[in-house]
Amino acid sequence: MSSTILRIVGWAVAFLIGAFYGSAGTVGQAFLVGPVPVGLILATVGSAALLVALRTLTGDRVNALAGGLGITAATYLFSQVGPGGSAIVAAPTAGTEWVPLVWTVVGPALMVLVAMWPDFSRLRAAQRPAES
Repeated sequence: MSSTILRIVGWAVAFLIGAFYGSAGTVGQAFLVGPVPVGLILATVGSAALLVALRTLTGDRVNALAGGLGITAATYLFSQVGPGGSAIVAAPTAGTEWVPLVWTVVGPALMVLVAMWPDFSRLRAAQRPAES
């Protein structure tokens, strides 16, 4: 199998895993314990960990972009009202309107941050003295 096909399959898998995390985060982001948005915190930390792992383990920015697009696509899909008028994600209550707005921005922001973060491994390799 050629490396191009393997990379494309890797991107598709990263997108699907991102969509899974985005689905879980979209449904769970509204969970509150008192005034603390525990669901939003867990969804953000989990999504950030996924994107950092995709970027670190593969060394490919496109994998992080694919995972972030999966998170964003799932957030968009599950935030819509269905044809019967029902919604998967409940409407926010008074005082918590900011939680879904933050979650809507977190996915794309993490995707851009992780994918565009500079690669410092080449910088460290260039700074090492040549071994004789």
